Parts: sequence; C-alpha cells; structure tokens
Amino acid sequence: MSFLQKLKIILQSKHFIFISLFFALLYIFIGTKLITYDTNLSENTHVLTGNVVSYTIDGNKLSMLIKASEKVQVTYYINSIEEKDYLQKELLIGEEVILEGDITKPYQNTIPNTFNYQRYLYNNRIYVTFSADKITLTGKTSFLNRIKSNVMKRIDETGSSKAYLYALILGEIDYIDSDVYQDYQKNGTTHLFAVSGMHISALVLFLTSFFRKIHLSEVLTNIIIILFLFFYMFLIGFTPSVIRGALLFIFLLINKKLKLNLKTVNVLYILFLLLIIINPFYIYNLGFIYSFVTSFGLILFSKKIKGNYFQKLIQVSAIAFLFSFPITIYNFYEINLLTIINNVIIVPFVTALLFPFTLITFLLPFLDPLLNVGIELLEWISQFLNYLQINLVVPKVNFIFFFLYYIGVYFIYKGKFKMIFYLIFLVIGFKILPYLNPNTYVYFLDVGQGDSTLIVGSHMSYAMLIDTGGKIKFEQEDWEVRNKEYDGASNIITFLKSLGITKLDLLVGTHGDADHLGEAINLVNNFVVDKVVFNKGSYNDLEKSLIQVLEKKNIPYFQNLSEINLGNNKFYFLNDKEFGDENNNSIVMYADFEGIKFLFMGDAGIEVEKHLLEKYNFSDVDVLKVGHHGSKTSSSLEFINHINPAYSIISVGRNNRYGHPNVEVLNNLDNSLIYRTDFNGSISFILNEENIFIKTYEP
Repeated sequence: MSFLQKLKIILQSKHFIFISLFFALLYIFIGTKLITYDTNLSENTHVLTGNVVSYTIDGNKLSMLIKASEKVQVTYYINSIEEKDYLQKELLIGEEVILEGDITKPYQNTIPNTFNYQRYLYNNRIYVTFSADKITLTGKTSFLNRIKSNVMKRIDETGSSKAYLYALILGEIDYIDSDVYQDYQKNGTTHLFAVSGMHISALVLFLTSFFRKIHLSEVLTNIIIILFLFFYMFLIGFTPSVIRGALLFIFLLINKKLKLNLKTVNVLYILFLLLIIINPFYIYNLGFIYSFVTSFGLILFSKKIKGNYFQKLIQVSAIAFLFSFPITIYNFYEINLLTIINNVIIVPFVTALLFPFTLITFLLPFLDPLLNVGIELLEWISQFLNYLQINLVVPKVNFIFFFLYYIGVYFIYKGKFKMIFYLIFLVIGFKILPYLNPNTYVYFLDVGQGDSTLIVGSHMSYAMLIDTGGKIKFEQEDWEVRNKEYDGASNIITFLKSLGITKLDLLVGTHGDADHLGEAINLVNNFVVDKVVFNKGSYNDLEKSLIQVLEKKNIPYFQNLSEINLGNNKFYFLNDKEFGDENNNSIVMYADFEGIKFLFMGDAGIEVEKHLLEKYNFSDVDVLKVGHHGSKTSSSLEFINHINPAYSIISVGRNNRYGHPNVEVLNNLDNSLIYRTDFNGSISFILNEENIFIKTYEP
C-alpha cells in the first residue's frame, strides 16, 4: 500500500477525526488559557521603532499596527491638514517608523457583555498600546510592501468610491460611512465587506475563465492562481477568513491532483486543524468562526441545494443563517429575521455587479462616477430593507444553548425538518429566562465622565434608565472630523440587549447637559421607549433636539412629576423647586427596593441639598449616587452626615480634566464604602428580599 493510500485511509477515518479534535481542543485550551503572555516592553519606553503592519487615517486620528520587538497598536493625533496630507502621501506599509510617546495598557470592557478591547488585542498577540506624540518616517520598506502601499495610494486617489474599494478589495471597512455601515449591520449583510471565501471564489472563477480563453494550460493556470492567492493574502494582511478561502481552494486542488478523493468537508476539517496548530488564538476570531461554521454548513447541505439560481440562492442564504444564528446572538444579542431575504437581494448585486466593477474601477479610475451610481443604489436598497427589519433580541446565551441548538441542526440535516420548531422553542426558552429572575438590579454604568444608571425590576417587570452618558463635542475643522467616532451609546445599547431588554419603560434625563443626556437620541432610536421625564426649567438645545425625536415617534414626555410607579416600586422626584442653573435643576430621585434605600442626586449642588434637608425627613440612605461626579459643589458634610449613606457611588471618567472626585468630598464620604467608575468600572447592585450583592467590572 502506497503512502498516499495510507494517508487517504487515515484522513478519512472517524477515529482520526475524533482523536485529532480532542487533541486540538486540548491544544487550544493549553495554548490560550493555561499559558499566558505579556509584553516585553518596559513601561518607561518613550521611543519606539518598528515597521508599519497596517494603518488607517480617519479625520485627525492615525491608527497603526507596528511590529517592533512585538506587535504594538499605536494612536497618533494629527496636528494640521498639511501633516495629514504628508502622512497620506508618504506613509508606507512595512515602513520603519520612529515614534515618541508613552506605553499604555489597554482596558478591558467595564460594562458587562460588551466588546472587550483588551481581550481582542490579546487574542491578536498585542499586549500594549502606544500613545504617540511624534512620528518620524524613514522611507525604508520592502519591494512587496511598496506594492501594497501603492495599491492603497491608488485607492486613495480613485475618488468618492474609495471607501468601497477599500472594503471590497482590501476588506477595510473603516472608510465606509458609519451610518451606512450600521444599515448593513442591521440587514445582516456586513459579511459582504469582509473579504472572505466569496471574494476568493469570484476571483478564482474570473482568472480560470480568463486563462481558458487564452488557452493557457491547466498546470500553468493553477500555478498562477496559487501564486496570486498567496499575494492576495499578503495584500489583505492574512486575515483568517481570507486564509480559509484561499487555502481551501489550494487544498481541494491538491486533493484532486493527488487523487486522495477526500470529501470536501474532510478537507475543510484538515485546514481547520492546520490553522489552529499555527495559531490557536484563531478560535477567538469572529471572522474565522463565521467562515468555518458557515462553510461547514454549506458543504454539509450541498447535496440538498437544488433548483434554479434563485431557489439555490435562498437555500444557501437559509443554511448560512441557520449555522451562524447562535454565533450572532452570542456576540451581538440581536439578529434580523429577514437576513435570509436581505442576502438574496443584496448578495447577487454585490457579487455579480459591484465587486467586479470595483476591480475594474481600480484599474480604470475614470469609471469612478459610474461605480458611484451602483454604490448609491446599494445604499438605497440597504436603507429600504432597514425599514422592513424584524429584529429578534435574545439575552446572552451559554454553551448549553450551542450544544442543544446544533443537536437540532444535526437532526434537520438528517431530514427531520420538524426540528425547526424545536429550535424556535429553544430560542424562546432562552429568551424568557430573564423573566424568571426574582432579583432587582441597579447598574451604575461606566460611561466615562458622565452618568448612566439602569434599573431592572424583578422578573423583568420594568426597565428604567437614568441618564444616558455622552461626550461634550468641540468644534472641528472638516479635515479633523472622523468617520468612526466612539459612540458611547453603543455599549449601553449592547448591554441592554444582552439582558434581553427591548423596551425602556422610563427614560429619565436628570438634566440637559451632554454628559448626562448626550446619547438619548441614539437610545430612543434603538429601543421602544414608553415615556421620558425631564427636569424643571426651560429646555436647552440638546433637550429640544430630543423632544423633536420624541414627538416624531409619539413618545410622551413630562416635567414636574412628583412620583411614578413601575412594577412594584415607587420612584419619588424630590427636587420640586426651580433653581437658577441646569445642574441645580437636576432631578433628584429616591426609591426603596426590597428595603434598600437609594438616592440619585444627578448634578444637584449644595443649595439643592439644603432644600432637601429642609423639606424631607429622610436619613440612613443605603446607596447614594453622589452628585456632580464628586465635585466640591455637591456632597456637603452637613448633607452627607444627615443621610449617612452606607455605599456611595461616584460616576467619573479616568484621568478627567476636572479633577473629580474632589478630595474634600471623599473625606466627607469617609464613613461610607465608596465605589468609583474610574477605579471599579460599572457597579451592579443585585437585590432581593434576603440580601444585597455588589459586583464590579474593573477596567
């Protein structure tokens, strides 16, 4: 028996699959969990020399990944439009750069169930970030890297369609308008802009057809295509989804030429093993997971895909949806149930028209206006489909859900199509789990230098949000404006959905400052909101903008409330007097949960505190939401001694410019247990009839 025959028998053996899978999982666990990695760079490093792996320039922000003694993520803020033009023209991939600045440690997520930037970098073997104050270009780079840089420069010079050239050719989505990309996310079609197997297949098909027409031999055709695929992987940056697409083609070609006769699914599995051995951290890459899981599903069901082109397209879209569903809800807690239809409409348009024409426009930039017509049509279709979306929100699931779900998928593969109803009931079961929880939750969310508190009643009887956080925006010149600006509301939105919340029974704006109400419009546009309460006094511009949205959506809003009932709880609005400024006009709220007394002070100052002491006879507050981020304008010693809080919560940004919290205020609160969002991250109070449990989410 020849070596190839023995290899074929081994690779097709079920024993090989189970044994290799066991050792692969063990290898992943040891390589990513038991073995830990850390930086070799000193905290005192202020000058860093390395080669540019990738970069994006967005407004006044340059983000770079460089390879020094290890990979480092770099941020540099551009000082002038002249410097921006210089960097766009001169900065090269692979170029050696000299940076001056400071080493920083990336933070992990401080709001639970949201994107963990620290973990994301760690899984990509990046352990520190670098905040650069000065950058020096040396002009030194390799021949291949110059080619890659020239591709990027050519895209930059193409015209207004360059964002889609970056996305469809290089898989770089940062240049697509954030609102437009959000529409694609809601439609479930963002996979079209992550270069993957679809793009590889289209390129291979085009090259194969072209070489056949010029009568090139099959051997030479395959050699050229393989060389091109390796170059394209280099051009994209060897992202896992592209590696999977390119190597699968090469492995299938080897399988055919060596006459191993391995099933495609076995070839895919061998490729999976190889990539995991090379880098076990691939298992945490979302593109890698999506790529392999959907490919596995499509290969597994390939013989069941029948009919004309559109019938096959619907079946392919449905299978991809079926296999990717748990991955999507595990990571994003939401899925558009019309994704199957959306893909049937958009995928042919992109793959058959837009993608090929994008490649042609790259070669012939004068076609840019014509490509823009197609782009505008695509964006219009996406926006239209966005109006029709039917979203399903599922709270964070665990691996029990994955196990039970894919058992159902297995039986569907075996022809038990009634198991679709099993999957539906499984999803419904996990969706209603939060309604069985008898605890009341109060979350003081870390939104930086701002305020936001979420209260969730027992058995999900209600959800209330007090303030939304937000950033004070400063005027910028056009060249400074970024397409991808940090959106503080996105973390709150993600967190709410991870809890299974789709409706806010009450949104309270303690007052109209941007750090308290700046993200309200985003939240109102993403959730059903039953009612909104504003503080006393005249409305400022931010509140007026919000009111316009509320009126458009027919959401009632109120001022001057004294109390409100939600579930089994009553909330009292204590500040019934109008003062001379927005901070002192803050809503002050009092509530009692399971015998635990909470007082939320907004930004109310000492003058308000005196008024409250004169009017109300309350003392021994259990939890105080400290006023005005711990500023000395609030939390007087007289007030604190009177209410005598057991716990004091200060919502404050790390290294904020205001010096909050004030030392005097901290001294006033000395008899209480102080929690700060800059030190402790988000703070959750879990309450029931028997006890109180506190959990923090440190950065």
